[in-house]
Amino acid sequence: MHLLAFSNSNKIVKKQRGKTKKKYKTYMEFEDLVEPVSPTGQYFNNSTLSISILGVLESEIPIDITDAQALSLLKDVFLPINQRFSSIMVEDKKGRKIWKKVEVFLEDHIKIPIFPSGLSPESYDECFDDYLSKLSLERFPQDKPLWEVHIFKYPTTNAAGNVIFRLHHALGDGYSIMGALLSCLQRADDPSLPLTFPSRQRSKSTNVHREKISVFSYVPKLFSSVFNTIYDVSWGILKSSLLEDDKTPIRSGNDGLEFQPTATTSMWFSLDQIKLIKTKLGVTINDVIAGITFFGARLYMQENNISQELNTKNSNSTALVLLSTRMLVDYKSVKEMTKVEAEMPWGNRFSFLHVPIPHFSECSDPLDFVFYSQKIIERKRRSFAVLVTSRLLEIMHKLKGYEAVARYIHSTLSNASMTISNIIGPVEQMALANHPVKGLYYTVAGSPQGLDISVISYMGKLRVTFGVKKGHIDCHKFKSCMENAFHIIFKSSQKNPTKDKFN
Repeated sequence: MHLLAFSNSNKIVKKQRGKTKKKYKTYMEFEDLVEPVSPTGQYFNNSTLSISILGVLESEIPIDITDAQALSLLKDVFLPINQRFSSIMVEDKKGRKIWKKVEVFLEDHIKIPIFPSGLSPESYDECFDDYLSKLSLERFPQDKPLWEVHIFKYPTTNAAGNVIFRLHHALGDGYSIMGALLSCLQRADDPSLPLTFPSRQRSKSTNVHREKISVFSYVPKLFSSVFNTIYDVSWGILKSSLLEDDKTPIRSGNDGLEFQPTATTSMWFSLDQIKLIKTKLGVTINDVIAGITFFGARLYMQENNISQELNTKNSNSTALVLLSTRMLVDYKSVKEMTKVEAEMPWGNRFSFLHVPIPHFSECSDPLDFVFYSQKIIERKRRSFAVLVTSRLLEIMHKLKGYEAVARYIHSTLSNASMTISNIIGPVEQMALANHPVKGLYYTVAGSPQGLDISVISYMGKLRVTFGVKKGHIDCHKFKSCMENAFHIIFKSSQKNPTKDKFN
C-alpha cells in the first residue's frame, strides 16, 4: 500500500497564511529568549547524527479533532511547555550553538496524511507502517522548530486512529519528552485528578539494612568499583572506536543504516506476569526485560544461522542499555523540570552501558539470561564508568568540537548490535482532547543501528517496540522469538529456579 498524499490540511494553510511566503522571524531583541544548546543536543543534531523520537498515541475512538482544536491545543498547551518548542538551533557570533526564539506557524507542524477511504484495518496497518517508515528517514529542516504532530485518522487493527508526536532528540531525552506529552494529556476517568506512576523508590527495609553495614565493608567495594570503572571505561572506548560486534542476523555491519527505511512492530507483556518473574527470581523488572530481550535475540540468531550462512553460536554481540542519570524517583512536573535550579532540569540526562549479550554456552537454562543480566548490569551500575565517560566526552568536545563527539557516538551505536531503552508510563488511562488513549509506544529514528528496542509501561502492561532496518531483520519473526522467550522464561520461573552460576 502506497501513500497517496503526505500534506498539511490546505484549509489551515490558506486560512492562517494566505499567500504570504513562509518565514521564521527571530526575536533578536529579547535576550531572555536565548538559551545555549546542551552538549548532548549538539551531538544529536549535526551532519553526522540526527536522531529523533517518534511517540505514538493509539486512540480508542475515531479521531474527530478539528483543525481549530488541533491548533488551539498546540498553541495553548504544547508550545508553552518549553521555549525549545518555539526555537531553532543557530550559531551565535562566537560559533556557539544556541536556541533562538522564532515565530511558529503551527500549520507547518501538523501533518494529516490522506489515504483511500473504506479500506480494511489490515490495509491501513500497511499504510501506517509505511508512513512510520517514511518518517524515520526524514530529517528535520533547521529553519523551523524541531517537532511535528501527525494525525492518522484511519482505523488500524490496534486502534481507531493514531497521533504521532515526532520530536528531535536535541529537544530532550525520553524523560523530558514524556513529561511534555503528559502535559497535553489528562486522566480519562477524571481530568481533575493527576496521573500516577509506579514508584521507583527503594524500599525502607533496604535502606535500613544498608545503614547497619560497617564502614569497613565498603573498602573492598570501593576497590572493586575503581577496578570496574577502569575496565568498563577502557572496554567502552575500545567498543566505540576499534572493536565491532560480529556480523549476525541482528547486525548487518553495513554503513549508512541511518539512511535505510525502518520497520516497526510492537507487542504487549503483562506487567503482573513480569512482576511474578521478578519476585520469584529476586531480580528487578529491568533485569527481567533485559533477560527476555537477550534470550529472544539469541533464539532469533539461532533460527537464522542457516538461512544467512552465519555462525553465530559464539558471536560477539553487545547491547547498549540506556541509563537515566537523573537522581529522581518519580516524574517531576514540566514546570519543575524547566527550573534552572532543579536537581536535574529539562534536557538530555542519560548515558549507556555496554552489556555483552550472553551465549547459549554461558546460559544453558533460559533463566540464566535473567540472572546474567542482573549480575552484569548491577556490576556496571556500581562502577563510575558512566560519570567518567560523560567527562571524557566533555573533554573531547572542548578539544575537538561537537562534530568529533558526534562521530564517536555514531561509532558507538554502529559498532553495537542493539539499543535498549525504557520509560515508565502512567497507571491510569489517559485522554487527548477527550479521546481515550488505548495504548502508547515510542521508537527512535535516525540511529546508525539495525535494532532499537524501546519499552514503556501503561495501564498495567509493558509495550515493547522493535525498530529494525528493512532487508536484514524480519521484524515479525523477531517478535515471535521474543514472545517465545517470554513464555519460556515465565514458565521456567514458576518452578524452583537457582542462580548459583552467577552468584
